[in-house]
Amino acid sequence: MSTCLKYLLYNLRIMITYSIILILLLLIIVSMFSELFLYGLVSTLVFIILLPFYYIVRVFNGKFLYGWKEKLGFFKNPNLGDKVIMYHGVSVGEVMALDGVIKKTKEVFPDYKLVVTTGTKTGQEIAIKKYSEVADFITYFPFDIPFCVDAFLNKIKPTVVLIAETELWPVFSFFCNSRNIYLYTINGRMSDSTYSLYKLFSHFFKMVLSKYTKILTQSEIDMNKLVSIGAPKDRTMVMKNLKFDIKRSNETIDIGQDGYRVIIAGSTHKGEDEIVLNMFSEKLKKYPDIKLLLAPRHTTRLPQILPILDSLNLNYGFRSKEDTFKTKDVIILDTMGELSKMYSICSFAFIGGSFNKTGGHNPLEAVVYSKPAITGPSIHNFRDIYWLLSQTKAGKIVKTPKEFAQYVDKLLSDSEFYNEACADCEFIFKDQQGALDVVINELKTIL
Repeated sequence: MSTCLKYLLYNLRIMITYSIILILLLLIIVSMFSELFLYGLVSTLVFIILLPFYYIVRVFNGKFLYGWKEKLGFFKNPNLGDKVIMYHGVSVGEVMALDGVIKKTKEVFPDYKLVVTTGTKTGQEIAIKKYSEVADFITYFPFDIPFCVDAFLNKIKPTVVLIAETELWPVFSFFCNSRNIYLYTINGRMSDSTYSLYKLFSHFFKMVLSKYTKILTQSEIDMNKLVSIGAPKDRTMVMKNLKFDIKRSNETIDIGQDGYRVIIAGSTHKGEDEIVLNMFSEKLKKYPDIKLLLAPRHTTRLPQILPILDSLNLNYGFRSKEDTFKTKDVIILDTMGELSKMYSICSFAFIGGSFNKTGGHNPLEAVVYSKPAITGPSIHNFRDIYWLLSQTKAGKIVKTPKEFAQYVDKLLSDSEFYNEACADCEFIFKDQQGALDVVINELKTIL
C-alpha cells in the first residue's frame, strides 16, 4: 500500500471518528432540550427536503399547492390590533360546524376582531362563502414548523385561539403557551384509529396537551380518550356538539302533503337520482300514499334527471311552478334556499352526496324536525354526526342501493319502528344541544 493511500485512509478514519463524536454530542445536546425541540427540528428538515418533491408531484397530478404561501406565513399583515379571536376548522365539516358559534361570537364580542383559518382549499372556499361578512380576516392555518408559526402569530396576534375537533399541533401549541395566548380545543373528538396511534406516543402528546387552556369534547368517550393520552383532567370536559345548535324553521309549508307520507331526497348528486327514483317507483306500487320531494344539489342536472322520471312513468312537477302532491307523485325542488325548511314536511329523508365520493351532506337539517335520516356509505364530511345518529334509530348508514330500499321498506311498513326512530331524533337533539353556549360562556371568563 502506497504512503499516499495510507495517509488518505488515516485521515478518513479521523474524519469518521470526529463525525461520530460530533453526532453523539448533537444527540446529547438535543436530549437536553424537550421533545418539542426535536419535533420542531425534524419537522423543519423534513419540510425543506420534501416540499420540492411534493410540489412536483402535485403539478404532475394536475393539482397545486393552494394556500402554501399563507401557510408559510407570507401574507400581508392585516393589522388587526391586540383584541383578536381566532377560530380554526381544518376542512368543510369543521368549518360548517363553527357557523353558529362564529356568528354568536361576533355578536357577543363586537370589540374583538374575528379571524377564521382553514387547512384545505375546500375549507377555505366554504369559509369565504359563509363568513366573509362576519370575519375580519380569513386565511390558512400555518405549517407546524417554527418559522411559519412565528410569522403567523406575529401578524395575527390572537388573544385566544379555538381549534375545532382535535388537531394537535405541537409547535403551534408551544408558541401560543409561550406568548400567553389562550388555546382551546372545542368540539373535540377522537376516532378509534386516531386514538390507537396517539396512545403509542402518549408521553409526547401529554406535553402538547398541557399547553392548552382547556379541551372541550363532544362526549365523555372523547374526553376519556384524551385524558388517557395525557390531557389534563381538570382542564378537559364535555361541551357536547356544536353541529346540533341549529334551529327549526317556523315557516308553514303547504305543497299538498296532508294525507301523504313524504320522502325527501336532499342534495342528490350524479348517480343518486337513479337510485332514489328506482326505489320510489317500486315502493309506490306497494305504498300508494307515499310522495317524493327530489332536491338535486345542482339544478343544472335536470336535463339528465327528467328522462329517468319519464322512463319510470312517474307523474312529476316542479316547485318553481307551484305544483303540489295533490296532482303529482314527485315534485322536483328546483328553487334555491328552500331545502332545509322542506324537511319539516317529510316522514324521513335520504341525504345525498353519499353514494359517490362527495362525503355526504348535513343530516341534522332533517333530524332537527325529528325526521330519521338515511345516508349512503360516503360520509366523511359528517362522520361524527352519522356516528352519533347511528347509535340510535335516528340515522342509518346503508352500503348499497338494495340495503337502502330495504331500510325504506322498514320505515314504511313498521309503524312502531318508525315512531321509535322519530323519538330517537328528538332525544339525541336535546341531548347534544347547548355546546354553543358553553363556548361563549368560556370566552366570557377570559375576555
